[in-house]
Amino acid sequence: MHEILIEEKILARNDEIAARNRNALKERGIYSINIVSAPGAGKTSLIERMAGELKNMGLRFAVVEGDLEGDFDSKRIERHGVPALQITTGRACHLDAHQISHALPWVFGQDSIELLVIENVGNMVCPAEYDLGEDIMVTVMSTTEGDDKPLKYPAIFSASGALVINKTDLAPHTDFDMNRARENALKVNPYLKIFETSCRTGSGVGAWATYLAGLVKDGKKK
Repeated sequence: MHEILIEEKILARNDEIAARNRNALKERGIYSINIVSAPGAGKTSLIERMAGELKNMGLRFAVVEGDLEGDFDSKRIERHGVPALQITTGRACHLDAHQISHALPWVFGQDSIELLVIENVGNMVCPAEYDLGEDIMVTVMSTTEGDDKPLKYPAIFSASGALVINKTDLAPHTDFDMNRARENALKVNPYLKIFETSCRTGSGVGAWATYLAGLVKDGKKK
């Protein structure tokens, strides 16, 4: 009972800060996404591939990068001319709203940012419980993980508005069934928008980036 009460208090406090984060971003006309996945699904590679597509659309974005240790991924992103801020969580398996609140002054200091991309720590469990103040959560899974992933980790798929199935170029070399993966994801969340990408070949990234740019545009109308 005590453990449950403590967790409820932590999540309630997190939700309060997340609401403030969301309002602060909205006031400045910045749309935000929270990208989640298991380790190695290709979140950072997807952001790298998105950079060129969004740049061609004239859409500027910044990245807040979450990892247990190191700044490897933020450096990768910066090489594409995208500003990136690293948050190291130590042993924590997810980002929380408080950490994002401390990152917002840096975000607001970037020039003409329309989109904030938060790359969460690689984990398919904890991030589902922690609202960061984002407009939409995006789950990335890969063809090397198994098409039953949505059924094993339903909370993260239920909380997401979009699903990117990555590493499609590797699908012929695995037992991954794309149709079954889609069916499983939609069983958990029938409202998911699903995209198929390969960051190695670039296949499907343009469609994903176009969808994302549309969300940014629609967000400004609200």
